[in-house]
Amino acid sequence: MATDRLGDMRLFVDAATLGSLSAAGRKVGLSPAAASARLLKLEAALHARLFERTTRKLRLTDEGRLYLQHCRIALQAIDDAEAALQEGQNVIRGKVRISATSDFGRNLLCTWLDEFSAQHREVSFALTLSDSLANLLEDEIDLAIRFGVPRDSSMVARRLAPNRRVLCASPAYLERYGEPHHVTELADHRFVVMVNAAGPQNTYTFVTDNGTYTHTVPIDHAWETNDGALARAWVLAGHGVAHKSIWDIAADVRAGSLKVLLPACGVDDAGVHAVFHGNQYLAPRVRALLDFLIQRFEQATDEWLGEIVKATTPRKRHPARYG
Repeated sequence: MATDRLGDMRLFVDAATLGSLSAAGRKVGLSPAAASARLLKLEAALHARLFERTTRKLRLTDEGRLYLQHCRIALQAIDDAEAALQEGQNVIRGKVRISATSDFGRNLLCTWLDEFSAQHREVSFALTLSDSLANLLEDEIDLAIRFGVPRDSSMVARRLAPNRRVLCASPAYLERYGEPHHVTELADHRFVVMVNAAGPQNTYTFVTDNGTYTHTVPIDHAWETNDGALARAWVLAGHGVAHKSIWDIAADVRAGSLKVLLPACGVDDAGVHAVFHGNQYLAPRVRALLDFLIQRFEQATDEWLGEIVKATTPRKRHPARYG
């Protein structure tokens, strides 16, 4: 790639970020006319229009948004490589873009990111919390933390920790409705149900001494949400029983604000994974964060998740889910 093309790419990214081609030109010492000419040359080379231009502002076209995503990744990789060569080592700095489920991200991951930041002051984060699947390329995600493994063969999934999904409820709810002691008693209880693009996740399969038991929650009487953090808040408030990952509720169980129900019926999930591009450069800051998270998950599993894991030993592995 020619050096002037890299300069054009940087001008384009700056223009998109600043919302002004003139401002982007000033940043690199170009006049408005010269900056405009450079952009026109880039669009001609790409055979695509990158901006819709008005007298007031620039607006990215669909092609411009796609090109911007790839330009940022490419330019960041070049900056990282140059910094590593200049410093003679892998420099841990820059922004890491992370995706995680809402409940896990708010209750545990954010604390770990604070710890990592204290060790690496030149690293910043862009954290996207969503219970839907993230497109790592289109959403410019460096690292996603997900329960389960992706089906996309271009993605690499590094297992971080085991995972169990268990039923849980608050003491206030159990005082009002009683605690179920067998899966058949679940029909008498209210539920908080997660909803995703495939619909409500209201069917749970358990393995008991008498075989497999499936319970489907009547959706008409359930509290529904697509946000895991809100589901947790509703369970804490006593609105019903939920089927949650132990990583989402471990702190609540230890604090006594939630109780695991029918612990022997918990199901073993595919585990917690760090997911990243298999065919892209992994920047030093992303590698460092991945190593840090591996250590934190190991420590948490041993120190404060162990008791819950032992109490919820499953009888059968549940099919993996990614989300």
